[in-house]
Amino acid sequence: MSTQPKPYLTPEQYLEIDRAAERRSEYYNGEMFPMSAVSLNHTRIVTNLTVSFFAQFHGRSCEVAGSDLRVRTEAHGPYFYPDLVVFCGQPHLADRRRDTLTDAAVIIEVLSPSTERYDRTFKWENYPKLASFKDYIMVAQDQVRIEHNVRRDNGAWEMRETTELQAVIELPSIGCTFRVADAYARVEFGDETD
Repeated sequence: MSTQPKPYLTPEQYLEIDRAAERRSEYYNGEMFPMSAVSLNHTRIVTNLTVSFFAQFHGRSCEVAGSDLRVRTEAHGPYFYPDLVVFCGQPHLADRRRDTLTDAAVIIEVLSPSTERYDRTFKWENYPKLASFKDYIMVAQDQVRIEHNVRRDNGAWEMRETTELQAVIELPSIGCTFRVADAYARVEFGDETD
């Protein structure tokens, strides 16, 4: 049985296809990767954190955006759709379509069985290429567990983890905090998977 090699897509071809598609895809090295469907727990965590950030950003120059805003980490990709992205000040956008951000300050990924390895490895290898990037937060959806990677002034990364609902995650890079309990409001643990 022969397998046909996938045709190489340029970043421009990817953007044209992705912008016209009903479902989003990420891009790396000439290939498109379709985004997975999400669970109710995933949606609740993203909504909870969006509401928390939105309230804290009132009257400030920072904004929170959901997974419809694409992030590009280098001039020719890769291109990702984080679950949540925060940027401050005038956003740096890749082109006049205004749908690809190049200066994320904080990125949050809600871990799913189908994407956890990808979020922990490939995305984690690429997000720090953004000079503006200060915080990477990975939120488990099947248990209370938040991992927070913080870029120090010397460029080194420090990882903090909590499993305590009473804990508070501090994000001095954007002047925000959120309670772990608030992130998990209405989340029900059990057999739910993505």
